[in-house]
Amino acid sequence: MSFSPKLKSNHKPKRLAVKLNSKGEQFVVQGHPWVFSNNIIKINDDAKSGDLAIIFSKNKNRVVGLGLYDASSPIRIKMLHSSYEKAEINAGFFQNKIDEAYNKRQPLLKTNTNSYRLLFGENDGFPGLIADVYASVLVVKIYSEIWLPYLETIIPSLQQTSEAETVVIRLSRSIEKSKLHKLENGEVVFGTLENEVVEFVEHGVNFSANVIKGHKTGYFLDHRANRKQVGEWSSGKTVLDVFSYAGGFSVHALYNGAKEVTSLDISKQALEIAIENGKLNTYSGKHKIIAGDAFVELKNLIKSKVTFDVVVIDPPSFAKQASEIDLAKKKYMQLAELGEKLTAKNGLLVLASCSSRVLAEEFFEISNKMFDSANRRHKEVLKTQHDIDHPISFPEGAYLKCGYYRFLD
Repeated sequence: MSFSPKLKSNHKPKRLAVKLNSKGEQFVVQGHPWVFSNNIIKINDDAKSGDLAIIFSKNKNRVVGLGLYDASSPIRIKMLHSSYEKAEINAGFFQNKIDEAYNKRQPLLKTNTNSYRLLFGENDGFPGLIADVYASVLVVKIYSEIWLPYLETIIPSLQQTSEAETVVIRLSRSIEKSKLHKLENGEVVFGTLENEVVEFVEHGVNFSANVIKGHKTGYFLDHRANRKQVGEWSSGKTVLDVFSYAGGFSVHALYNGAKEVTSLDISKQALEIAIENGKLNTYSGKHKIIAGDAFVELKNLIKSKVTFDVVVIDPPSFAKQASEIDLAKKKYMQLAELGEKLTAKNGLLVLASCSSRVLAEEFFEISNKMFDSANRRHKEVLKTQHDIDHPISFPEGAYLKCGYYRFLD
């Protein structure tokens, strides 16, 4: 088997000499992976995406970091190496980074799990690049043009490290529109793929992901540890999984002996996948679905005076830009209120946020304030972040937070 010739780029990266203002240089020295356009005070006129940016200190003319130039992003330089130590950006450099990432995942790979994130963008030293493994299929998602000249080197390394039999390329919307490549979203660039829906195992539970058309790379791997935990606490219980998507929490609950599970999502297609994922496993409980807007449907359930032993609310990001932060906080407050009303006595409410702009302390404070105002005695059981295949190396990389609350009356 050979790799697709489309991985080869026509652009041969050149070296750029870059100087930053004091603020930009400080960020680089501290190891932050982003350099914004307004931090650059000197750079070559003919800089192109993928060119190697060599960042010199403002005063002593020493190299303080190496990054890749991105002509189409306000994050103009995405850092690869922040150090006074010399580094050559070549195949060996990328292989070492991939080996480091793979080694961090070893504890997870010793469990009954064959799905994991091999590269988590900036947090693993590959800003704008994600690599997820589903059984024998590696899915690489590209968010930045900077990687186009390096794919021919990096993709084979990822394939060999993961021992994947098939490699699929997924492209973000902006990269789909780029004219700097000939790749297509969902293209198989190594091996073959008989079915776009790939089955995999997560802590002994069977799931599937559409690696060609599914959201992101086909599934959300970051909540794996939380799904396992919720499953273990769902035995014999009634469970409500809100914003369920493909039924991650629902299926773990069913697998672990939940009496009845209700998956709620606005997408009927996602709910169909949730039902099918459930059927990949043996379970005896009931699996019900509700298709509709979560805020509306939760209010309908409250009117019906229904409560659940376990309620999980895991919404999509509400604050993708700074202007949306205040509205996001209001929505989290609403969901905490609705969730509390639907949680039975001695029940468990699990609230999650993937909005990186809403800090963990703020998110947990919103929930606790809501519960205090409801005069409902509660105990904070657990706070969690990403699973180990989503390591955090800089503040903005810590987007996921999850709180578990037990109601005592």
